[in-house]
Order: sequence, then C-alpha cells, then structure tokens
Amino acid sequence: MRYQEIDPKSQKNSKHGELLLDVKGLRTGFSNEFGSVYAVDDVSFSVRSGKILGIVGESGCGKSVTSLSIMRLLPKPMGFIDAGEVLYKGIDLLKLPAEKMHEIRGHRIAMIFQEPMTALNPVHKVGRQIFETFRLHFPKMTKQEIYRETVELLAKVGIPAPEQRYHEFPHQLSGGMRQRIMIAIALACRPDILIADEPTTALDVTIQAQILHLLREIQQEMGMAIVFITHDLGVIAQLCDEVVVMYAGKIVEKGSVRQLFDNPLHPYTKGLLASNPALTSKRKMPLHTITGMVPSLMNLPAGCRFYNRCRFATDLCQSQPLEEETDSGQMVACFHWREKISK
Repeated sequence: MRYQEIDPKSQKNSKHGELLLDVKGLRTGFSNEFGSVYAVDDVSFSVRSGKILGIVGESGCGKSVTSLSIMRLLPKPMGFIDAGEVLYKGIDLLKLPAEKMHEIRGHRIAMIFQEPMTALNPVHKVGRQIFETFRLHFPKMTKQEIYRETVELLAKVGIPAPEQRYHEFPHQLSGGMRQRIMIAIALACRPDILIADEPTTALDVTIQAQILHLLREIQQEMGMAIVFITHDLGVIAQLCDEVVVMYAGKIVEKGSVRQLFDNPLHPYTKGLLASNPALTSKRKMPLHTITGMVPSLMNLPAGCRFYNRCRFATDLCQSQPLEEETDSGQMVACFHWREKISK
C-alpha cells in the first residue's frame, strides 16, 4: 500500500480536541532463541490535541514498549510490530517509509526519555544538541537564527543563564537541568504530540513538581497532546486528563482521571489505588500490597493475565475478558466489574 503524503503545514495549529493519535490493536513482540514473546498485545487508545493521556502500570507491563512502537524505535532486529495501526491524523505511521517517519519523529511527534544522561550525547555541549534539532528539521534557518531560538528555548524551559548553559556539557548540569534540556530538544519543533516516558522518575519530589508544572504550562500554551507514561498514580492525578491502565501487555481499564480515582472498576486498578499511602492513614500502618508477581512473557496465562494475583478470580477468568464500555464511557476488561468489588 502506497503511503499517503502529509501536508508539511498540517502539523501546526491543530484544533483543540482534534484527534491526533489513534492506536488500534497494536501488537509488539520480541524474538529470542525460544521464539517470540509479546510485550504489547491488542492495545488501543486515542489522544486529542490539548489533552494529556496517562499510561500507568507496574514495571514490565508494556508502557515503554508501546511508546517505542509509536515512534518506531524498537531495537532491531529483535523488536517487531506484528499487528495494528498507529494513526497520526489518519496516516498510519507503521506503513510510512523510513525517510518519511524520520521527518515526523522529533518534528511532529517528539519524545522525552526517562534518563537524560543516556539520551544526551556526553561529548557535545547541550546548545549544540538543540542546535542540531533545528538544523535537521529547518535547514533554511541561519546559524544566528538557530542560536537565538535555542537560547530562547532554554529560557522557556526554566534554564537560568541560558547563554552560559548553551556552552556546557551534560555532566556539568544537575539531573533536573538535564531533564529540562531534554524537554527543550523535544519542544524545539513545536510538535503536535509529546511522549514523555517516566521523565520525573529519577528526580527528587521538588524538581519533579517543577517539571510537571512546566509540562502542563507548555502543553496549555502550545495546545499539543501529551502521552505521559508513569507508574506513579499521584503524577497521573496531578497532570492527566485521561488514563490507560496496563497490565502484562494488555489494557485492563480506560477512563477519565475522575472516573479512575472515584470509581475504579478493575481489581488491578483498585489494588494500585489501595497501595498508595494516604495522609489520613494511621502511623506505621502497613501498606496494601498486590500479592504475587507479574507473569513472565514466556509463560502468560491463557485467560485474564491478572488471574494468578486476583482475589476475586473464578473459573470464568480462565478465558480472556473483552473490553466493555460502561454507561459513563469507562472501559474495563474484567468479567466481574459489575459486582462492585471493594478495594
């Protein structure tokens, strides 16, 4: 199938609420000496301009692999996408030639990684690394124009003395500053969609709050969409509009932030919420835990993947539950959600 051309002007000034990203039935796997394992299995969600979608779940549930699949950055040759569509403004990114995807990546869909020291080049000054982003996507800009834009961008993301920081190396900056540099690189081309893969995990809570405030502020100013990947429900509550809960490569629940926190339906979601400490909890009171371990990708259960850890599992759960939509628009994949299972 011949790819569709994308109007180079179409990525700017997206209307608020416009459907920007529509992931349908995504299935991503990895090859090994024993065959193939699937880290993402039949995942579907959508993101609209001006909205922030949170993807939450334990480590190993498929959050980061989902983001790498969207960006087509899976490690080769082990990683592969077996099925599904990733539609950006109706164009399937999985069918685009590599050179066309290269134009979109970083320009219209940008990504912030969890650890900036592994994403930034340690032998190049931070100013040059932002400079290269402009030069790659806007070859007609002069060096003077790029320098001015770069310094303005550094100031915009809260870097003090941007002219000085322009000439410094990543190791000379703090973790919070390096993450701001990553945000500056991602925002250089004013993308439609920003994918943030746990960008605050390695930061202390004060710097984390500053980064979250910065992302929300810039998102509102630019009107872009953000896909925010995290394991922290507190961050979800603070930043996001909608939430996708993943477990062992599958989506178990989708809904608005208010729906998720006020009326969680899946036992896994309830367990995650119950595991969060509350200010009203008594001192030295033990935290709730979800017993058991996430199943190995090499040995996934045939039915519900939460079956071996769920207190409410029955024989019915040995079949795979399908996503159901509630009257309020919430989506859940559980046979027993109507039973109002308590936390």
